[in-house]
Amino acid sequence: MFQGLTGHARRLLRSMRRSLLGDGRAAGPTCLPHLPQPLKRLSRVVLTDEVDRTLFREYASHRMSARGAEEIGWVLLGIREGDHGLVLATLPAGAQRNAGVAHVEFNSSAQALGSRIVRQRDKRLTTLGVVHTHPGSLRHPSDGDFEGDSAWVSNLRGGEGIFGIGTADGPEGNGVLIGRQPQAHIQAFGRLLLSWYALAEGDRQYRPLNVELTLGPDLALGLHDVWRTVEAFAEPLERLCRQQAAVTFDIVPGSQGAAFAVCMKLAEPDTALRIIVESGEAAFYWQRGQEMFAIDVPAGPLDRSVYLALAELAEKA
Repeated sequence: MFQGLTGHARRLLRSMRRSLLGDGRAAGPTCLPHLPQPLKRLSRVVLTDEVDRTLFREYASHRMSARGAEEIGWVLLGIREGDHGLVLATLPAGAQRNAGVAHVEFNSSAQALGSRIVRQRDKRLTTLGVVHTHPGSLRHPSDGDFEGDSAWVSNLRGGEGIFGIGTADGPEGNGVLIGRQPQAHIQAFGRLLLSWYALAEGDRQYRPLNVELTLGPDLALGLHDVWRTVEAFAEPLERLCRQQAAVTFDIVPGSQGAAFAVCMKLAEPDTALRIIVESGEAAFYWQRGQEMFAIDVPAGPLDRSVYLALAELAEKA
């Protein structure tokens, strides 16, 4: 049932020790503000420069795709304190979103799992709001947006949310593209615009929200490379996380690019069950110290396969 792995497994094991970003950047807790400030009414949103690049880059890429006429969006994660929200991560709506030219409905299972994964870095991260695009020139949330957002903000910290609206109706530019801020609540990059608003529980309308930039990462950037895998396995993995306490995730190099790794520590010292998910397939491994062994598990729902693997390990023990 077990087969010893060769050099590929050793390389895989070393790769698993990398950070969630999966590109050699420093692992471990992120240095974030640690002195909480009393909450006030939102007056500004602060984006890290990498979050800002993610939004504009993926917006531009979406417009050139086969689904470019549809709305697209992102969930914003970060820290809410004082009079502002600091956005530190973006979760994409994904390929399994329900979207058209006048709406976008996110894949909630993938968002929940993505949030869980990013929060491994810092438990203070929380949902701050959402960004979505409008295919036309409406730079303000629509009446339909208000209907959903006004009910949803009660779930957010402080009962208030941050909302970005993307449009592609900016003026034609010449020469090198450089980001601009034509108004305190609007960002521009070429023809792409992001207009920012706040909405609190009980508000009758959105209000413009000043936007600022600071140096920093997009803590979910590595997840974007494997988001289709996250979407495909979100529901069984969420069930597994609710049933098991010691489940962690990582992004590792795979045979065809980035792969998604799941780890469950076992009772025996220095042992773990590893699942590597790539191209819609899950491979199971038993790790003991520096050694890894493949486990032959019948195909089926991922959470069911995990328990079959655990049963196999228990029998061998």
